[in-house]
Formats: sequence, structure tokens, C-alpha cells
Amino acid sequence: MSALSLVLLLLGASVLAVVIFRRFNLPPVLGYLAVGSMIGPHAFNLMSDIHRAEYIAEFGVVFLMFSIGLEFSLPKLYAMKRIVFGLGLLQVLLTMLVVLLLVMALGIGWQLGIALGAVFAMSSTAVLSKLLAERMQLDSVHGRQIVGVLLFQDLAVVPLLVLLPSLTESPEKLAMLMGVAMLKAAAVLALILVFGQKLMRKWFHFVARAKSAEVFVLNVLLITLGLATITEHAGLSLALGAFVAGMLIAETEFRMQVEEDIKPFRDVLMGLFFVTIGVKLDLHILVGLWWQVMLVLVLLLVIKALIVGLLSWKLGASSGNAIRSGLWLCAGGEFGFVLLGVITHLPKGIEQVVLTALVLSMLIAPFIVQYSERLVMRFVASEWLLRSMQVTQIAAQSMTSEKHAILCGFGRNGQYLARFLAQEGIQSIALDLDPDRVREAAGGGESVVFGDAGRKEALMAAGLMRASVVIVTMSDTQLAEKVLHHVQEMRPDLPVVVRTADEKDMNRLASAGAAEVVPETLEASLMLASHALVLVGVPINRVLKRIRQVRGQRYRLLRGFYRGFTDRDDDDNSQSRLHSIWLTPGAAAIGQTLGELGLELLGCEVSAIRRRGIRALEPAPETRLDEGDVVVVLGTPGAVAAAEDRLLKR
Repeated sequence: MSALSLVLLLLGASVLAVVIFRRFNLPPVLGYLAVGSMIGPHAFNLMSDIHRAEYIAEFGVVFLMFSIGLEFSLPKLYAMKRIVFGLGLLQVLLTMLVVLLLVMALGIGWQLGIALGAVFAMSSTAVLSKLLAERMQLDSVHGRQIVGVLLFQDLAVVPLLVLLPSLTESPEKLAMLMGVAMLKAAAVLALILVFGQKLMRKWFHFVARAKSAEVFVLNVLLITLGLATITEHAGLSLALGAFVAGMLIAETEFRMQVEEDIKPFRDVLMGLFFVTIGVKLDLHILVGLWWQVMLVLVLLLVIKALIVGLLSWKLGASSGNAIRSGLWLCAGGEFGFVLLGVITHLPKGIEQVVLTALVLSMLIAPFIVQYSERLVMRFVASEWLLRSMQVTQIAAQSMTSEKHAILCGFGRNGQYLARFLAQEGIQSIALDLDPDRVREAAGGGESVVFGDAGRKEALMAAGLMRASVVIVTMSDTQLAEKVLHHVQEMRPDLPVVVRTADEKDMNRLASAGAAEVVPETLEASLMLASHALVLVGVPINRVLKRIRQVRGQRYRLLRGFYRGFTDRDDDDNSQSRLHSIWLTPGAAAIGQTLGELGLELLGCEVSAIRRRGIRALEPAPETRLDEGDVVVVLGTPGAVAAAEDRLLKR
């Protein structure tokens, strides 16, 4: 197979697998592993030259370690030092020790025990960080513990990549090799860090002056692969040099741009790396070893959960948070595959069992996380008390509020909104999950409490039944849907305004019951357009009129207005207006659907229907009108008059 045919095979199979796994909301890593197992010599045998693919995929590890170096921050490490070098260090060491003792009890050598302990000690940074972000738990107590442990695991990979390939040597030779490796590492790192920090910033400024994206990307590749080559020639690993390169660039102002530029290379090459790992899966061997796989899987989950949970509890976490951290971190991770790939002289059967157990643990990790909260609430009685205290605090804060606004999230947008509401004399109460932000803001006199806006009891404690509006200030569609579900269940007449990052979720959120959905991209575009039009000489009144038209077309609540006595001098009959029509007994439209009435043929549309005190925006054509309904129509004065005539007198 030619190099081009090999790359095409890998790319085609990877695209198909990742699309399928994404469809079922599973990690892409598992898709790559599945591809490797299918095209490898133990299945369809489509990839004959495995070593060539492994050589290409090795660069995936290089760029992954480079990305970790970019994230390496001394201030961040110092701020989390107790978690990183306390809980994180102890978790890795104790996991390696327990696995070592179990392996030696089975009569296997201690070298392999250390190697397998390192493999099992890793957890999935990619999967867990994504799950934490989706659940808005990055700033929670257990979220910080998980991030701290993952950070130490990422850092621990660097020395482990140097240590594991040398474990097959005798103890005396191993000690000598490790001593020499440490001396080399210290010399190379000192040389690079001392001179590199001074040169890196100047070099990047020199490259940036070219104002060429191509040159910038080429320079990143040059630095990454160049330093990786230097450390390899020094007898160390490619990954160590890439990690150092990331550390150097992290100290410059170009870090964010470099991270964006390198991400496509990292993701593609890491995908190929996992494909080569999947190639090693031999289903024929696994058929006879299925019970060993299940035993290792159960031991992996139980041992890591117990180690993390007990350590977290001993270091001061509550019982509930300790169990949460243990359940989140109990599965294996992608770095386990990386370390497994550098272990030499690994028996085939053990390799298959370990590899499959890691794959299965990552597969069930999202399900463990999903049910972790139920397990905590079931086995930790104090969690109910803590929940009750949170709800009590929220209720105490909102007790005196009436016709107030409930803000879901108190970030920058929530804080700006609270100030606008305060200027108009409107009371508000904000729910936020960042304890530091809540403490700072509450200390400054802001009406904010710690609470999860996605929970019904938190919304009720915030005065949902007395509120006049709910506003989701965070661009989080899942949170918004939870809030909308609870509001529709408890107070369907209460308007909810939702923020979203893009217009793609507008219909989805509107269907869930949002009174208005505000897309950030549209508002940013409108503000950019208004400033640009004014600067190029367009009269300000024309700009404002155009912006109003666009907003009126997009936002339902801004479309049209109710005409009053002061508007009677307005003779502009081309402007759309709102008009309420009450269907009195005997009205012609009673019993008919909006589609049957055909009001749109008159140039008029139904903006809302108010039925028994509940207002529904943009009702469907199949909505059937009842006696007593109030139909709100939007159109020109002539169209509105024709619609009223049809609704009442037809």
C-alpha cells in the first residue's frame, strides 16, 4: 500500500466512524479505536503497513504534549497547588502502587506492574472537561478537584514517557539509565528554558511582522518539531521537547493564536494515533478472555473511585463532593493509550485485556457521570441538608421581592443587566454557581445567591411564582431548556428571555416556550453595521430606522405597537401595528382554525392568542379559536380592519 493510499484509508474510515459516534454523543476517541480494530490485521486486514501508520501517528502525541505545554501556567499551578500536588500526586502514586501490588500478587514482574499502574492512573481530560463545561460545574468544588487531578495527570505523562520504555532493564541498569536521563533532561531543559525564554518572544515578534498566517503556522511547526528533535537527539523523547516548546510559547502573547493554529494538526494526528492503537485489538483473543476484561474493568472503576474519593475526603472535601470526584475520575483516559503504546515486551494477552478495559471504561464514563448525582443523593444524607440550606438561603433573599426579575447566571451579561434593571427600579435576584463570584458580588451588595437555575426548587425559592420575568443570561442551550421546562410546568404565563450564541437554536428555544431569544451574533452584527454606516456618512435617523426594521423582523416582541390616543396624529398607514380582537359570543371565527380563516391573505398575521389569561406567541395554523379568546393581529391599519371584520362578522 502506498503512503497516499494508507492516508486515504485512514482518513475515510476515521471520518465515517467519528460521524457515527458523534451522532450517538460518544467520544470521538472510541470511533478512532473502532476504525483501527476494523481495518487492522485481526479483522478486515486493510492496513498491511502498520509501522508506517505508527510513525505518522507518533506526531499526534507530539502535538498533544505541545498543547499541554501551552496550558502549563505557573500562576495556575500555584493557585491550585493543593489540589494538583496534593490530590493529583497522591492519586497517581496510590493507583500505581495498588496496581503494582495486584500485579505482583499474580506473579507478574514489578516492572510491568509500574507500567500498568501508570496506564490505569490516567483519566480522560478531553471527555471530563467537556462534561464539566456542559453541566456548568467547572467552578464547583468537585469540578475544581477534577480539573486539578487531570492537570497533574497531564504533567505526569512527561516523566512517565521517559521512564516506561526503560523498565525492561535490570534494576541496576535501570537506575543508571534513569539517572543519565534525568541529567540529560535537566541539562537540555535548563539550556532551552534559560536561552529559549529570551529568544522565543523576539523570534515570534520577528515572524509576526511578516503579517502572514502561513508563515506563522510554519513557524509553530518549526518550533514544535525542532525542539522535539533536539530532545530526541539528547536521548529523551519527542514528547518532552514538544512539551517544552509549548511551555515557552505559553509565556508569550501569541499563545492563543498558536493554540488555534495547532489544534487541527493535533486533532487529526491524535486521531491517527488512536487508530493505530485500535489496530492492536484482537477480537479473536478477547473472545476467550472476556471474563478477564470484565474483571479488570470492574477493578479499574472501583479502585480509582475509592482512591480518589478517600483522598478527597481526607483532604477536606465533603462526603458528597468526594464521591462525585471519585465517580468522575474512575474511568481510563486517552493518555492511558499513549503510555500503553510505549511499553515494550508487553504480552499479547495482557495488552488485549488492558486495551479493551480502557476502551470500555471510556465508553461508560459519560453514563457514570450522568448517574453520579443520584448516587450521591442516595448514599449521602448530608447532601439533602446542604440542598435544603441552599434553597433556604435563596428563599430568604427573594422573600421580600415582588414582580421581580430572576436572572439565571451572574456573569458579565447578568451583572450589566442587573444594573439596567436597578436603574429602572426593577428588583432582581440572580442565581449563579461560581462560589467566588457569588461571595464577591453579595459582599458588594448585589442580589445574587448560589444556586443552580436548572433546578426547579432553586427557581421556586427565587420566587418564580411572584416573578414578572425570567432571563437566561448565559449562552447555554441545555440550561435554557431546563429553565423553560420548569417555567412551563409551574408558570406557563411567565415570559422567559433567553440568550443564545447563534441563531441556529432560536426555533428550538422558541418552541420550548421562550418569549424571546436573543442571538449574540445578530446583535453584534447590528451594532457593527450601525457604527459602520454612520462612519461612512449615512444619516443617523436612516441607520436607526434600518436597525429597527431588522430587529422588528427578527424579534417577535419588537414587531409592531399598540396604537394609542397620542398616535392618532400619525398618518403613516404603511406601518404595521398591533390590535387586540376579543372573540365575543357569536363571533364568526369561533370554532375555526387560523389556517381556515386565511388572515395572511388579507396582509395580516396573528402575533399572539390570549386564552384564559395565558398568552401564546405565534400560534400554529391548526390552532382552533374558542369563545373568549383575545387574538392579537399585526398589520397595516387597513389589513387589521379587514381581519377584525373577518373574525367577528364573517
